Amino acid sequence: MFIKSLRLADYRNYETLSLDFSEGTNIFYGDNAQGKTNILEALYLIATTKSHRGVFDKDLIRFGCQEGHVRCVVIKNGIDYQVDLHLRKSRAKGIAINGQRIRRASELIGLLHIVFFSPEDLSIVKDGPSQRRRFMDMELCQLDESYLYDLNHYNKVLEQRNKLLRQIADNPSLSMTLDVWNDQLLDYGKKIIRRRRVFLEDLNEIIREMHENLSGGREHLSLCYEPNVSEDHFEEELFRFREREKYIGSTAVGPHKDDFSFVCDEIDLRKFGSQGQQRTCALSLKLSELQLVKKMIGEEPVLMLDDVLSELDTNRQNYLLNSLGGIQTFITCTGLDEFVNHRFSIDRLYRIREGQVVETNGIS
Repeated sequence: MFIKSLRLADYRNYETLSLDFSEGTNIFYGDNAQGKTNILEALYLIATTKSHRGVFDKDLIRFGCQEGHVRCVVIKNGIDYQVDLHLRKSRAKGIAINGQRIRRASELIGLLHIVFFSPEDLSIVKDGPSQRRRFMDMELCQLDESYLYDLNHYNKVLEQRNKLLRQIADNPSLSMTLDVWNDQLLDYGKKIIRRRRVFLEDLNEIIREMHENLSGGREHLSLCYEPNVSEDHFEEELFRFREREKYIGSTAVGPHKDDFSFVCDEIDLRKFGSQGQQRTCALSLKLSELQLVKKMIGEEPVLMLDDVLSELDTNRQNYLLNSLGGIQTFITCTGLDEFVNHRFSIDRLYRIREGQVVETNGIS
């Protein structure tokens, strides 16, 4: 699996852009705020139909335009797949594969698998639970179409249930309709909890060895799932918190409040880990994610490193760069010193300045 080409029209700061990629390492370099991450975002959009930044479709369209276009050719099992996304400010995006329009975005899931590593990921250990839930959801939505379906429906039910809880404060008779939303919340929520638990168990099998190697055998890491409520007690807790939810106007229990911890030699790194430990832990997590995806889909995913090398010390840079063999990789950076120092092989090199992308023959 690899990405062959990308074409953009009226996307972010690009009026038009046409790029062909190597199956190896593709590097985009230039000053900050020039449009490097926008290219990676467009590729991630092809894989998941969503921006990794969590923005709306209308925010992806170039300023002053009403629509934008993203076209990408993906090679999978020796077959070309052309994916077209039509972004519109006033309507849902249109998606086509090889010229055939698809009705559901979930039909695109599984064609392209991407592991995205950004500076924000380095703080996943110390950040709040929402960042760790986002990590689970971003990966599971690529790996499991049914999880994407359940998560989307859970969030819609959660939004409607919260709306109803706020209305009940002014009209108590609406309480009778709460059970309708409870049944759906329980159905989708239990599936999400089960799938997240299995995902972290699978990831744990890989991350223990990965972290031992990264820490020189000094540390032993494990991930511990902390569901807000278990499948078996979800219904009971929903009933128990019913009156409080009416008072606060929102749903108090469910997987939308889940978390997981990083436990290193019985120490919770979220609370007591040093910055160095937390960063090593985050790197272990992303590299383990890479291996898990390969194990589950039977081929290498595409790796994207968004300005992350400058945030790592020399040892962590070495470990990360030495792990990239045989993987199509897209890297953004402000300078090329890291690659010169590591004698790193670069297959295609692009310089970006003010939304203009120029392929260069070497480091200048």
